[in-house]
Amino acid sequence: MRKHQIPNPKHQGSFKCQNLKSGLLELGTWNFFGIFCLVLGISLPIHTFAAPAELHYQYVEHVFSIKPQKSWQIEVEVPTYHGRELVLKEDTKVPRGVTMEKKIIWNREKIEETIEKVIGSVMNREQGHVRIFRNEKGEISFEGIGLTGRKLQNDQTIDLTLKALEENIPLIQLPITEIDPEIIVEDEELKAQGITELVTIGESNYAGSPVNRRHNIGVGLTRFNGALIPKGEEFSFNKILGPVNGYTGYRPELTIMGEKTLPEFGGGLCQVSTTAYRGVWRAGFPITSRRNHSYAVRYYAPAGTDATIYPPTTDMRFANDTNGALLIQTHAENDHAYFVYYGTKPKERSVELVGPFTWDPVGPPPDRMEYTAELPPGEVRVVSKPVSGMKAMWYRYISTGDTEAVPEEYLSIYEARPYFEEIGSVLTPPSIIQTPAKDVLKIGEDTTITIPKKNEPAPRIRIRR
Repeated sequence: MRKHQIPNPKHQGSFKCQNLKSGLLELGTWNFFGIFCLVLGISLPIHTFAAPAELHYQYVEHVFSIKPQKSWQIEVEVPTYHGRELVLKEDTKVPRGVTMEKKIIWNREKIEETIEKVIGSVMNREQGHVRIFRNEKGEISFEGIGLTGRKLQNDQTIDLTLKALEENIPLIQLPITEIDPEIIVEDEELKAQGITELVTIGESNYAGSPVNRRHNIGVGLTRFNGALIPKGEEFSFNKILGPVNGYTGYRPELTIMGEKTLPEFGGGLCQVSTTAYRGVWRAGFPITSRRNHSYAVRYYAPAGTDATIYPPTTDMRFANDTNGALLIQTHAENDHAYFVYYGTKPKERSVELVGPFTWDPVGPPPDRMEYTAELPPGEVRVVSKPVSGMKAMWYRYISTGDTEAVPEEYLSIYEARPYFEEIGSVLTPPSIIQTPAKDVLKIGEDTTITIPKKNEPAPRIRIRR
């Protein structure tokens, strides 16, 4: 690897798991030490667990973070002999010299409830069914959606969680069983081009989006439904997307425009490009053009999995290196967007994503204010909310046949942004006023007082709207 040395989780440890220092846990064979047998059962040293402050569960690009909860622990009484815990056989009478001591243990049932609520409710889904055909106009049509079925293996996930809590391992690879969708391709021309099976799926969550953003996402998704990418050709998101304006069906919505975030036609289309990108990224396609957003946006979590576009300058592109064409089906349901790619899956290709590794956190800069003639005098417009900055790295391992996987680095750098407001003015005062942090007092959640310098007017009270 060239930078940020991260151990390869594929080739470390004796039980299909990285060693404890590297902090990655997968299901495998566990070795327990310090255990010895007594006549009456098994004796274990009594100890307390140094559990991680937060557990991170990963499946491909899906990442869930859960903090161990108090309800996960219960107090029980256990038999001990000279400070060592005994595991007695059932119905065994407690012998002389053995005392009962209180001990805190992990509550398996409570852990299962949390995992099912946070992870299972998101990851579990039924197997999809799709019929691909041409309608009366000769257009490619879909009946149904070809999503893979997914089932979280609860018992294995709980076992991994307990081991992680006991051994202070913060990262867990989720054991999930996938079931291929049922796909029926009725068009012979598509079959001849290699459209026979599911290749990959990209998905993203846009819950909490305002009305105009949802509308633009829906319009953008329809542009790609039924798109064909011939074998050996490069996919260009902007080329298929086409013009973005009011005449093509888009509404004004917040868009990152330099140092400001302002309404513009098509705001939210990066949700569509990010969804398209995730599918081909996770499937190992060569990514020929991809750029992260200038600052971290909550709709694109986890960090480092986004792909911004801004026609015609910023595009998302990849090469179709399979043995056939790729057919795209797009879909939106329950605040989730999907790009489903059909074609011929490379049989020898194996892909693993590891990340995100984040570092260099930077807090938002001091508040900023700018006078503008674009607004009526006295009117205030917020053009940036405070956002922290950071760097995020993912590693993609692609192996084909017996070849050794070489990690590809996907680095994303996110800027820190200040609270930034514009104030309408007829006059032309200094265009930008930078408020030093030392002169600002926070007196409430959304209220600050700016302390004036010598010969300046009275303190200014600002309430964020």
